[in-house]
Amino acid sequence: MKLDIFSKFRQFRPTRTWVVLGVAIGIGTVAAFAARSYLASQIDEIEARAKGKTVAVVVAKVDIPKGEKLSSATAAVRHIPIEFAHSGAITPDQFDRVEGQVIAHPLRSGEMILWGLMESQKAPTFSARVGPGRRAITVAVDEINSISGMLEPGDTIDLIATVDRGGRPATFPLLQSVMVMATGQRSVDDATTGDRRHFSTVTLDTTPQQAQNLIVAREVGKLTALLRNPQDKQVIGKLREDLFSAAASEPIDRSRARRSVPVIYGGNLSKLGPDALRLPLTAVNPPDFVGPHATPPIASLSSQMHEQR
Repeated sequence: MKLDIFSKFRQFRPTRTWVVLGVAIGIGTVAAFAARSYLASQIDEIEARAKGKTVAVVVAKVDIPKGEKLSSATAAVRHIPIEFAHSGAITPDQFDRVEGQVIAHPLRSGEMILWGLMESQKAPTFSARVGPGRRAITVAVDEINSISGMLEPGDTIDLIATVDRGGRPATFPLLQSVMVMATGQRSVDDATTGDRRHFSTVTLDTTPQQAQNLIVAREVGKLTALLRNPQDKQVIGKLREDLFSAAASEPIDRSRARRSVPVIYGGNLSKLGPDALRLPLTAVNPPDFVGPHATPPIASLSSQMHEQR
């Protein structure tokens, strides 16, 4: 019996059908392993993204039909990876501005609620973020230490002023716990790749008096920013806002204003005051004023030569 089996096996000759079937099975096996490896890598990547930076957005808690008013009963807050957040998504701190507004397009449960989905609603301007009684002031980066470009919107900083007092620098706290509203034109903390961002201005949230003091301090001294933890409420020292309050509210004495006149010496431009040039602070003559004609210098030179002869 065994001899019959072996003899039949030796007599078996693979046909073309068997060859094609074997190749198909081999290709299918390789494809299955490749697909499994690809799916495993995608799952790892998705899990890694989920562990990254997230942002809170307002989503629909239930299906919301068109024409229904948005309320806290139909909306919820969800944290999603920041790279998946829509630029027009409504954040929790903006929800009070859209609560009670009508939905212009139907929403399914879990979908982000966007400003464009609200009926007759537009995204708020930057001025809408300035609270009542507050002022937003923009300071150039070359006038303030920007923490090597690592400042982000929402950070809290202290401002230290350095002024010249009789030839010696004096440093003291000017403002404390000032919130950074924007860095350059970026007013939201969006996705970052770890690279330092380049911006030329920083916008700060201050009171009107603090804004005046900051303007004066910026003109007479140097400002330095100290990054602090938002939960840190410790006072760093006696704030010296009083040094600039009087100067900020003092009216300008126009009688003491001095104008300068540009003078060029050998191609170098310099500015001298009217006292140095001995020029009166009077208005120039109107265009129709005709003064006496000066004697041409050539005629004067000729008369001198004639007298010498």
